[in-house]
Amino acid sequence: MKKKWGFTLLAFTSIGLLFPETGEAALGDRTLSKGMAHSDVKELQEYLLAKGNFPYHTATGYFGDITEDAVREFQSEKRIKIDGIAGPQTNGKIKVLRKGDMGKPVIQLQQLLQAWDSYSGAIDGIYGDGTKNAVAQFQRKVGLAVDGIAGPQTFSKLNQKASAADQSVKELTVASTAYTAYCSGCSGVTRMGVDLKKYPDGKVIAVDPSVIPLGSTVEVEGYGTAIAADIGGGITGNEIDVFFPTENTALQWGRKTVKVRVLD
Repeated sequence: MKKKWGFTLLAFTSIGLLFPETGEAALGDRTLSKGMAHSDVKELQEYLLAKGNFPYHTATGYFGDITEDAVREFQSEKRIKIDGIAGPQTNGKIKVLRKGDMGKPVIQLQQLLQAWDSYSGAIDGIYGDGTKNAVAQFQRKVGLAVDGIAGPQTFSKLNQKASAADQSVKELTVASTAYTAYCSGCSGVTRMGVDLKKYPDGKVIAVDPSVIPLGSTVEVEGYGTAIAADIGGGITGNEIDVFFPTENTALQWGRKTVKVRVLD
């Protein structure tokens, strides 16, 4: 599946990561299927979103129709059994990060690499050339096969310094504007693949990922809790663009200075 680029915006915007506590279950420890509600499901959704397969605006932790369809799509792309169930084979493949992925799992990867002094770039949630090269450098340093792909062996080594990663909540004051999915030339699909025409209830903001990483959960004053799922050429530094389902509601927001808290 090709990654979807963000759509045109109407106007012109480090993150902490919470690691599982000792003994806490993680994605891959159990088989996940429709009807389940669990923190593992939320992690599964975050990985699916990172790969452009989960079309919703936030990870809910509930395994419903949307998640089942996303799992099926991922299984089809990987040419494995298509059953909509996240079992050992599916979970094993989805937890492998590579160039082109983006979102919370990539933020975690970048922070772990930073803790090992193997990454000096921005924590932006985007697995680009810089992150790929950093993974390859780390793999070379610890004696692993060098391919620039973050798989189970690479994460096993990286997690030995998980506690060294920054876990603070970042607070910022930003200039905010508003946008809608309905404009001339707009696809309605964010940089992370969220279709805002299909899910107009989405609480989504567009950001400068060098300031607020893609995939971050962000509390926006006067708007609520949103996911940083889009970018735009006109958004730089401490600026954000807030999504609204209609042009009228976007215009009502206007341009204002607001406080934000980057949660994870």
